[in-house]
Amino acid sequence: MTSPWSPETGSLDLQTLGRLYRSGALTPSAVVDAVYDRIARRGDDHVWIYLAPRAQLLSEAAALEAAGPTDDPLWGIPYSVKDCNDVPGMPTTNALPEMAYVPETTGQAMQRLAESGALCLGKVNMDQFGVGLVGVRTPYGACSSVFHEDFISGGSSSGSGVSVAAGLCSFSVANDAAGSGRVPAAFNNIVGLKPTPGFISNSSVSGGGSLKSAETMTVFALTTADAVAVGRRMGGYDVSYEFSKPEANTVDLTISALPARFRFGVPGGSALRFFGDDEAAKLFAGAIARLEAMGGTRVEVDFTPFEETQKLLYGGPFIAERAIAMDAVVEKYRDVIHPVTLQILETSSDYSAKDVFAAMHRIAALKRDTRATWADIDVLVVPTTPTIYRKTEILADPIKLNAQLGIYTNFVNLMGLCGMAVPNGFRPDGLPQGVTFLAPSWQDAKVASYGAAFHKATGLTLGATGNPQPD
Repeated sequence: MTSPWSPETGSLDLQTLGRLYRSGALTPSAVVDAVYDRIARRGDDHVWIYLAPRAQLLSEAAALEAAGPTDDPLWGIPYSVKDCNDVPGMPTTNALPEMAYVPETTGQAMQRLAESGALCLGKVNMDQFGVGLVGVRTPYGACSSVFHEDFISGGSSSGSGVSVAAGLCSFSVANDAAGSGRVPAAFNNIVGLKPTPGFISNSSVSGGGSLKSAETMTVFALTTADAVAVGRRMGGYDVSYEFSKPEANTVDLTISALPARFRFGVPGGSALRFFGDDEAAKLFAGAIARLEAMGGTRVEVDFTPFEETQKLLYGGPFIAERAIAMDAVVEKYRDVIHPVTLQILETSSDYSAKDVFAAMHRIAALKRDTRATWADIDVLVVPTTPTIYRKTEILADPIKLNAQLGIYTNFVNLMGLCGMAVPNGFRPDGLPQGVTFLAPSWQDAKVASYGAAFHKATGLTLGATGNPQPD
């Protein structure tokens, strides 16, 4: 017999809440009260930039209850939003309070969540302007991994990852250009859906996003099935947004059973690096063994094209795209922008038009060079990150260590790939690590299926809540 849902510790996964809502055993109002109490108990954890008043959310929940539950899996589900996405009536700051504004409208993806009856709790912390994989480049205080106060939460979607892992909401809407929708998943034992660029429209992002050609909205959730349910609702072609793609309407984002036998690629030779973190290396070796036990055959792939691509994102002229949206911001707010963020943004004018075209041509060649790899494997499996760092380590060497965290994430959007980041296990010191399943454009259902099966096989509990994975 299923135990009663507890306001203090009850799981917020969609399957559990949906079952209880539709049986009449639980209401959205009760869940809203529970999560606000949980948020209060955590105190000043630097997660929230703006938290909507409890009375407002209770009123919204009551309105849903008056109409009765629907079949929509997001009905009555509480969620958070990374603070570079517009939610009507809530301030958007991009982690720079001096340029805050309150939008009256939003884009297609966020509007669809509202129409589903999902309940937006508020806006969560982030690396300023989404620049960083660390979660410490913010004037609002740095979030920590839910498993240790001294260690980073991952970024730039720091508050998104922590809010889900801590059991404060069911899912969080975030963004990913270089790994921001995956790194916090690894550091907080949760799932990160990073869809094919163009599947979820960026029209909800403040200014449409500053890396429009290499950025996508993402979803953090407790399970792959939850992330898929949210991603399916948010996804689809948006005629109003120039980087949305018609192919988005052809994606059947569903989870299927894995084939009895499959081939999975891993970085070959010296490309598989952990920067001295032997425990992370052991965890990834364990992931390989788990996949082999599930019917997989390991294939070492030439990682050179992927590694060269990842170096181009921030070590090449693609950073210049940020100048379109950010040059005026830098000029106006230079004195209050985070110093590391400012240092990075000021390099955006260091490149010529020839540099940009040369890099575009090089990316096309590198994508060509990977086609034989994709023909030989079903999915590519990488550590989501090579290691995790203490906050003090990041503050002492912010550029180098941030770059090291991105060696398995930076190339993904530039190559148009889709990915699913899932938990893999814990080091002896109690800190989590994750893996990411990658595939070419529009194979989002495939990476979701592999991610779901792998996560289930780990037997890990959800985030830091201690709750088991639902059946």
